[in-house]
Amino acid sequence: MTTSLKNKRVAFLATDGVEEVEYTEPRKAVENAGGTAELVSLRPGAIQAMNHLDKSTTYQAEKQVSEASADDYDALVLPGGVANPDFLRLDADAIRFVRDFFTAGKPVAAICHAPWTLIEAGVVDGRTMTSWPSLRTDLANAGATWIDEQVYIDRGLITSRKPDDLPAFCSALLEQIAQGSLQNA
Repeated sequence: MTTSLKNKRVAFLATDGVEEVEYTEPRKAVENAGGTAELVSLRPGAIQAMNHLDKSTTYQAEKQVSEASADDYDALVLPGGVANPDFLRLDADAIRFVRDFFTAGKPVAAICHAPWTLIEAGVVDGRTMTSWPSLRTDLANAGATWIDEQVYIDRGLITSRKPDDLPAFCSALLEQIAQGSLQNA
Protein backbone atom coordinates (compact mmCIF):
# COMPACT_ATOMS: atom_id res chain seq x y z
CA MET A 1 0.00 0.00 0.00
CA THR A 2 1.37 3.40 -1.00
CA THR A 3 0.79 6.30 1.37
CA SER A 4 -0.26 9.52 -0.34
CA LEU A 5 0.51 12.88 1.22
CA LYS A 6 -1.01 14.95 -1.58
CA ASN A 7 -1.85 18.45 -0.27
CA LYS A 8 0.09 17.81 2.97
CA ARG A 9 2.79 20.26 4.12
CA VAL A 10 5.54 19.16 6.48
CA ALA A 11 7.93 21.46 8.34
CA PHE A 12 11.49 20.25 8.97
CA LEU A 13 12.92 22.30 11.83
CA ALA A 14 16.72 22.25 11.72
CA THR A 15 19.82 24.40 11.95
CA ASP A 16 23.59 24.03 11.83
CA GLY A 17 24.73 20.61 13.00
CA VAL A 18 21.76 18.65 11.70
CA GLU A 19 22.56 15.01 10.95
CA GLU A 20 22.24 15.08 7.15
CA VAL A 21 20.64 11.68 6.57
CA GLU A 22 18.09 12.34 9.33
CA TYR A 23 17.00 15.41 7.37
CA THR A 24 17.32 14.17 3.78
CA GLU A 25 15.73 10.71 4.09
CA PRO A 26 12.48 11.79 5.81
CA ARG A 27 12.24 14.77 3.46
CA LYS A 28 12.66 12.47 0.45
CA ALA A 29 9.98 10.14 1.89
CA VAL A 30 7.51 13.02 2.30
CA GLU A 31 8.19 14.35 -1.21
CA ASN A 32 8.03 10.88 -2.80
CA ALA A 33 4.61 10.43 -1.19
CA GLY A 34 3.41 13.66 -2.82
CA GLY A 35 3.80 15.95 0.18
CA THR A 36 5.51 19.32 0.35
CA ALA A 37 8.51 19.65 2.66
CA GLU A 38 9.89 22.95 3.91
CA LEU A 39 13.13 23.56 5.81
CA VAL A 40 12.42 25.95 8.69
CA SER A 41 15.48 27.28 10.51
CA LEU A 42 16.64 29.87 13.02
CA ARG A 43 17.88 32.32 10.40
CA PRO A 44 17.75 32.85 6.65
CA GLY A 45 20.45 31.32 4.50
CA ALA A 46 22.13 27.96 4.45
CA ILE A 47 22.53 25.53 7.34
CA GLN A 48 25.51 23.21 7.71
CA ALA A 49 24.59 19.51 7.77
CA MET A 50 26.85 16.92 9.33
CA ASN A 51 27.72 13.31 8.63
CA HIS A 52 28.24 12.36 12.27
CA LEU A 53 31.06 14.73 13.32
CA ASP A 54 32.18 15.72 9.80
CA LYS A 55 30.81 18.66 7.83
CA SER A 56 28.70 17.64 4.85
CA THR A 57 26.36 19.53 2.54
CA THR A 58 24.67 22.86 3.22
CA TYR A 59 20.91 23.31 2.75
CA GLN A 60 19.00 26.51 2.13
CA ALA A 61 16.42 27.41 4.78
CA GLU A 62 13.06 28.04 3.18
CA LYS A 63 11.55 29.90 6.13
CA GLN A 64 12.69 31.44 9.41
CA VAL A 65 11.07 29.90 12.48
CA SER A 66 10.26 33.39 13.79
CA GLU A 67 7.94 33.77 10.76
CA ALA A 68 6.58 30.20 10.77
CA SER A 69 3.27 28.98 12.12
CA ALA A 70 2.19 25.43 12.91
CA ASP A 71 -1.14 26.38 11.31
CA ASP A 72 0.60 26.28 7.91
CA TYR A 73 1.71 22.64 8.23
CA ASP A 74 0.24 19.19 8.72
CA ALA A 75 3.24 17.79 10.64
CA LEU A 76 6.66 18.60 12.06
CA VAL A 77 9.91 16.64 11.69
CA LEU A 78 12.83 17.23 14.05
CA PRO A 79 16.00 15.66 12.64
CA GLY A 80 18.83 14.92 15.04
CA GLY A 81 22.52 15.53 15.18
CA VAL A 82 24.16 16.59 18.42
CA ALA A 83 24.49 20.35 17.79
CA ASN A 84 21.20 20.89 15.92
CA PRO A 85 18.76 20.27 18.80
CA ASP A 86 21.11 21.95 21.24
CA PHE A 87 20.89 25.18 19.21
CA LEU A 88 17.14 24.80 18.66
CA ARG A 89 16.31 24.35 22.33
CA LEU A 90 17.87 27.73 23.12
CA ASP A 91 15.63 29.60 20.65
CA ALA A 92 12.26 30.85 21.98
CA ASP A 93 10.67 30.88 18.51
CA ALA A 94 11.73 27.28 17.85
CA ILE A 95 10.28 26.17 21.19
CA ARG A 96 7.01 28.02 20.49
CA PHE A 97 6.82 26.43 17.04
CA VAL A 98 7.27 22.92 18.46
CA ARG A 99 4.71 23.47 21.26
CA ASP A 100 2.16 24.76 18.76
CA PHE A 101 2.18 21.42 16.90
CA PHE A 102 1.35 19.59 20.12
CA THR A 103 -1.35 22.12 21.03
CA ALA A 104 -2.88 21.66 17.57
CA GLY A 105 -2.73 17.85 17.84
CA LYS A 106 -0.55 17.44 14.74
CA PRO A 107 2.00 14.66 14.21
CA VAL A 108 5.56 15.35 15.34
CA ALA A 109 8.54 13.12 14.50
CA ALA A 110 11.90 13.29 16.31
CA ILE A 111 14.96 11.13 15.76
CA CYS A 112 18.25 10.63 17.58
CA HIS A 113 19.14 13.72 19.70
CA ALA A 114 16.08 15.72 18.54
CA PRO A 115 14.09 14.98 21.73
CA TRP A 116 16.29 17.56 23.51
CA THR A 117 14.15 20.16 21.75
CA LEU A 118 10.98 18.37 22.88
CA ILE A 119 12.24 18.36 26.50
CA GLU A 120 12.79 22.12 26.35
CA ALA A 121 9.31 22.57 24.87
CA GLY A 122 7.87 20.72 27.87
CA VAL A 123 5.96 18.15 25.81
CA VAL A 124 7.44 14.80 26.88
CA ASP A 125 5.97 14.37 30.38
CA GLY A 126 3.82 11.23 30.48
CA ARG A 127 4.91 10.01 27.05
CA THR A 128 6.73 6.83 26.06
CA MET A 129 9.47 7.42 23.54
CA THR A 130 12.87 6.40 22.23
CA SER A 131 15.97 8.36 21.23
CA TRP A 132 19.73 8.10 21.00
CA PRO A 133 20.62 6.19 24.22
CA SER A 134 22.48 9.11 25.83
CA LEU A 135 19.18 11.03 26.13
CA ARG A 136 17.55 8.32 28.28
CA THR A 137 18.23 10.09 31.59
CA ASP A 138 17.27 13.51 30.20
CA LEU A 139 13.94 12.12 28.99
CA ALA A 140 13.27 10.29 32.25
CA ASN A 141 14.04 13.46 34.23
CA ALA A 142 11.52 15.31 32.04
CA GLY A 143 8.82 12.73 32.84
CA ALA A 144 8.99 10.46 29.80
CA THR A 145 9.33 6.69 29.79
CA TRP A 146 12.32 5.77 27.61
CA ILE A 147 12.38 2.53 25.63
CA ASP A 148 14.97 1.05 23.30
CA GLU A 149 12.98 0.42 20.12
CA GLN A 150 13.53 1.15 16.44
CA VAL A 151 10.49 3.41 16.30
CA TYR A 152 7.77 4.23 18.80
CA ILE A 153 4.55 6.20 18.38
CA ASP A 154 2.81 7.76 21.37
CA ARG A 155 -0.27 9.81 20.49
CA GLY A 156 1.21 11.01 17.20
CA LEU A 157 4.72 11.58 18.54
CA ILE A 158 7.01 9.41 16.41
CA THR A 159 10.48 8.79 17.81
CA SER A 160 13.48 6.75 16.64
CA ARG A 161 17.01 6.15 17.90
CA LYS A 162 19.46 6.58 15.02
CA PRO A 163 20.05 6.65 11.25
CA ASP A 164 19.76 2.84 11.03
CA ASP A 165 16.12 3.26 12.11
CA LEU A 166 15.25 5.62 9.25
CA PRO A 167 13.21 3.11 7.17
CA ALA A 168 10.87 2.42 10.12
CA PHE A 169 10.88 6.11 11.13
CA CYS A 170 9.93 7.29 7.63
CA SER A 171 7.19 4.67 7.31
CA ALA A 172 5.65 5.66 10.66
CA LEU A 173 5.95 9.35 9.74
CA LEU A 174 4.06 8.89 6.47
CA GLU A 175 1.32 6.84 8.16
CA GLN A 176 0.80 9.41 10.92
CA ILE A 177 0.68 12.34 8.48
CA ALA A 178 -1.79 10.48 6.27
CA GLN A 179 -4.02 9.85 9.33
CA GLY A 180 -3.84 13.54 10.09
CA SER A 181 -4.33 13.34 13.84
CA LEU A 182 -2.51 12.12 16.89
CA GLN A 183 -2.99 8.35 16.79
CA ASN A 184 -1.11 5.37 18.14
CA ALA A 185 0.14 2.89 15.58
